[in-house]
Amino acid sequence: MAYGEYRLGAARGCADALCMVVSTGIGGALILHDAVHPGPSGNAGHVGHVGVDLDGERCTCGSRGCVETIASGPAITRWALANGWTPSRPPTVPVDARAVARAAAGGDPIALAAFGRAARALAAAIASTAALTDVRVVVIGGGVARAGPVLFDPLRTALREQATLPFLHAINVRPALLGADAGLVGAAAAVHDLWESENL
Repeated sequence: MAYGEYRLGAARGCADALCMVVSTGIGGALILHDAVHPGPSGNAGHVGHVGVDLDGERCTCGSRGCVETIASGPAITRWALANGWTPSRPPTVPVDARAVARAAAGGDPIALAAFGRAARALAAAIASTAALTDVRVVVIGGGVARAGPVLFDPLRTALREQATLPFLHAINVRPALLGADAGLVGAAAAVHDLWESENL
């Protein structure tokens, strides 16, 4: 996904970027110096397991308070339901983050709070990652990102509050452009670029 967005999507022309998928889980990858930075294990940029709440709920990874426990689609839905959000009955759509996003777009205060909470957690993870890597562009895709302004508006507000070091002020959060095809586009672009480099 990261290479696809770097070559043909929202990170095109950016030498350094954090690319994230916010969906049923949260994944990420880093573009550094015009190349994917996989790290020794291939997991560099796995931002979903950045801790943002030391006393938070247990994550599937075994730690506590990972951003995934707050900002993934199931986490948003779980929090909204636990705090009194009631989906329409009978539900016209599945009771998931899309339904919460639709309610938030309609002004439901609990749904808005669920997305605001998720946005603050994402902002904390992004600010921490940017402080470590000095990336200035963050691309977010995945099902939760399709909520649009319901997610991105409070996320940008939270980033202004949390990314306070001067070199972090320029962080630019962008929605992904390639949708569900980003991984396939990235894989094809990587093969194409490798072929070209070996046949120069």
